[in-house]
Amino acid sequence: MANTQGPEGTNDPAGSTQMFRAFVDDPQSRQQQAAPKGPNVGLIVGVIVAVAVVAVVAWLAFK
Repeated sequence: MANTQGPEGTNDPAGSTQMFRAFVDDPQSRQQQAAPKGPNVGLIVGVIVAVAVVAVVAWLAFK
């Protein structure tokens, strides 16, 4: 493993500081954090369609 210098010039043999900074500065992680926290609209529509299909099939089966 390569020895890297930490922020204070100390030896960081595992390179953990560098890996942490790469994780924190990752632009994709910032986009995911900015995404809305609510459920996906496509998932809700899919569930509603699936329930409607099951209801229609059940109605036709018992008709």
